[in-house]
Amino acid sequence: MNDQPVALVFAAAVLLGIVALTMLLLVVSYGQLWFQAYWSKARVTFFELLGMSLRKVNARTIVQAKIMATQAGLGDITTSKLEAHYLAGGDVPRVIRALIAAQRADLDLDFDRACAIDLAGRDVLDAVQTSVNPKVIDCPDAASGKSTLSAVAKNGVELKIRARVTVRTNLQQLIGGATEETIIARVGEGIITSIGSAESHFDVMEHPDKISKAVLARGLDAQTAFQIVSIDIADIEVGENIGARLQADQAEADTRVARAKAEERRSVAIAREQEMKAAVSENRARLLEAEALVPKSIGEAYRAGRLERAAGQNGQPG
Repeated sequence: MNDQPVALVFAAAVLLGIVALTMLLLVVSYGQLWFQAYWSKARVTFFELLGMSLRKVNARTIVQAKIMATQAGLGDITTSKLEAHYLAGGDVPRVIRALIAAQRADLDLDFDRACAIDLAGRDVLDAVQTSVNPKVIDCPDAASGKSTLSAVAKNGVELKIRARVTVRTNLQQLIGGATEETIIARVGEGIITSIGSAESHFDVMEHPDKISKAVLARGLDAQTAFQIVSIDIADIEVGENIGARLQADQAEADTRVARAKAEERRSVAIAREQEMKAAVSENRARLLEAEALVPKSIGEAYRAGRLERAAGQNGQPG
C-alpha cells in the first residue's frame, strides 16, 4: 500500500523534471530574445517563441520587428500579424521601417496597407521615402536610347526638348497604379502635343514655362502610383526646318509630276502626229489608186462609144 504514494511522488518528480528541462531549454534557446523583448516592453511569451520555431518562422526577425514597432509607438501590432506577413513571404523589417518613416512624416499609412504594398512587389520603404523626398525623372528616359524629345511647331521648325519630371509617391494608388514608364510616356506625349499647338517655335523658346504648365494641367498622373509635383524644361534646341523641307520635297514631287504629264502629252502628240502621217499616206495611196483608174475608165468609154455620144450631145465634133 505504501508503494502507490511513492509511485505518485516519482511520477510527479519526473513530470516536474520534464517541465523544468523544457523551461531550461526554452530559456537557453529564447532567453536572450525574451529578455530583449521584455525590457523593450514588447510583449512576447516563451510559448509564442516556441510556436514560431514550430511554424518555421525566424523568431529573431519577428521579435526585433516588434521591438522597433513598440519603441516607435506604432500601436498594437501583434505578433500574429507579423508572423502572418512573414509566412506570406513579406519583408517584415522593411515594412516596420516604412511605417516608422511614414509616422515621422505624418503620412497616412497603416500596417495592413504597408503589408499589401510589400506583397504586391513594391518597395514600401522606398515608396515612403519618395513620398517624403520627391525624385526627378528624366523625360525621355536615357535607357530608351533617346536624349531629347522631337516636336514640330506650326511654322514647321523642329524643337528638341529634354524635360525633368519631379514626382512623389501616391501611397493610396501604389497598389495597381502605373509605374514611371507611364509617367514618362504621358509627359512626352503632352510636350509634343503642346509644341505642335504653338504657332511658332519662338513662342516656345520665349516662354517654355507655358509648355510645362499646359502639360501639368492635363492631370497626367491619374491612375498612376505617383503624383507629379512639377515639370521643368531642362533644355531646348532648334532642329531643322521640317516644314521648309517638306515644302521643298512637295515642290520637287510636283515638278516630277508635271514633267511626267508633259512627257505624256508629248508622247500623245507624237503618236497623234504619226497617226496623221499614216492617214495622209493612206489617203495619198487612195488618190493614186483613183487616178490610176481614170485612164482605164476613159479607154473603156472610148471602146463603148459612150465618150463619142456624149460629145455629140454637147455639139462637139466626133
